[in-house]
Amino acid sequence: MNRLLKGLLVFGTWFIAHVAATPVDTYPFKTVENQERAISLARSLRCPQCQNQDLVDSNSPVAQDLRLQVYKMVDAGKADDEIIQYMTQRYGEFVLYKPKLENKTYILWWGPLGLLLIGGLVGVIFIRQQRINKGTEPQISESDQKMLDELLKDNNKNE
Repeated sequence: MNRLLKGLLVFGTWFIAHVAATPVDTYPFKTVENQERAISLARSLRCPQCQNQDLVDSNSPVAQDLRLQVYKMVDAGKADDEIIQYMTQRYGEFVLYKPKLENKTYILWWGPLGLLLIGGLVGVIFIRQQRINKGTEPQISESDQKMLDELLKDNNKNE
């Protein structure tokens, strides 16, 4: 029984360590600067399979291939623009975390600012309207005022 328990414990430990381990890229770079540039570039590119993960964080096979491609291109001496152009030609602008400022991406860049301005304008209009309404007293007609006075007199008599 003890052997079975020990065997299960060893297998469980090995299984957990194997499953929890994150794959590490061991690509040998020519220089440390190339490695840092390649990692920086891979962090600026989105995984086509795993949304909201960059190439470094994603464990998908596509991300591993793209990461390796980026590393090879950096070591081959390609410029950052060339690498980004290659990736966008192959996978579209979806792979860019920071899309280019173009006519079709204005809504992405200026939309949040526009919404903030519209919200601020609505807030200012609402506050001004509240101040205007607070400064004016409600108007009642003479007949309503007479009826109110009679009700107050009746109320005072009953007390």
